[in-house]
Amino acid sequence: MRGLTRELAAEFFGTFILVVFGTAVDAQVILSKQQNGQYLSINLGWGLGVMMGVYVAGGISGAHLNPAISLALAVQKKLNWGKVIPYWVAQVAGAFAASAVTYLVYVEAMGAFDLGVRTVPGFGSDTPTAGIFATYPSPHLSTVPGGLIDQIVGTALLVACIFGITDAKNIGAPSNLAPICIGALVVLIGMTFGFNCGYAINPARDFGPRLFTAFAGWGRAVFQAGDPNYFGWWWVPIVGPLAGGVLGAFLYDFFIRPLAKPQPMDATLPR
Repeated sequence: MRGLTRELAAEFFGTFILVVFGTAVDAQVILSKQQNGQYLSINLGWGLGVMMGVYVAGGISGAHLNPAISLALAVQKKLNWGKVIPYWVAQVAGAFAASAVTYLVYVEAMGAFDLGVRTVPGFGSDTPTAGIFATYPSPHLSTVPGGLIDQIVGTALLVACIFGITDAKNIGAPSNLAPICIGALVVLIGMTFGFNCGYAINPARDFGPRLFTAFAGWGRAVFQAGDPNYFGWWWVPIVGPLAGGVLGAFLYDFFIRPLAKPQPMDATLPR
């Protein structure tokens, strides 16, 4: 139990680090009306936040920081199933706490920006501040199949590439450089799959902040946004990444794992 407690603390704090930097860069870009950063800043901020979170938690829990990764590892029998739900709870709690800190830091700037009227995408505002914290679909995107496919594909790519980065039987990356590679991967996904709905690719990163906004003044609208025929949008960044994570793990194992072999001593990357 002591070991599990340490792992859950690491998952909480690592996810906190990831989300506090990510939501803060969103806040800076949106609230400054892109005077202090643009979309590339958001991509870099989230990617660097992931990198820092992995460095903080990696040596204790493996730094999943994402329920989709925890589920994928459990399906691949690399994580005890009994740890999956506790990891998920710790990750969501870390994301919730991070959102509260970002809100505390930027609440005055937010008040100057929206005059205290907290707005949600799709509810009559051109500059909804709820998007600082959670993801919402662009007007052109359908919930099903468009949004669900987007999240499945993005997360499958995330998990498959993480498996490649961390696979000691493949080229992989040295353990102390793996967080940099994973952070760069998140930047890459943001630069290629961010247009439709903000590349959540992480249920905790989306649900924790969304839950915070429901309590912090945005109300039930954060769960009502999206197509009402499909019960809104909020479940897509949960179900899509969980399915995509399992798919990405399967694809890596199907195409790569049986072929991967230890590299010779003179391999390009040091072991």
